[in-house]
Amino acid sequence: MAVPKKKTSKAKSRSRRASNWVLGLPARSECPQCRHAKVPHRVCPTCGWYKGRQAIEID
Repeated sequence: MAVPKKKTSKAKSRSRRASNWVLGLPARSECPQCRHAKVPHRVCPTCGWYKGRQAIEID
């Protein structure tokens, strides 16, 4: 089994662990009804349409 030559510093190990906490941007799609950006598979918050029908009433 391999043995490390030098001790890994706290900064090195902590930065390596911190890279797993980075959040990516959420997925976006375009609403076919109003052409605004929305989250896929969700009702459009601007017009209230989902899958070609009016899902909720927006004032």
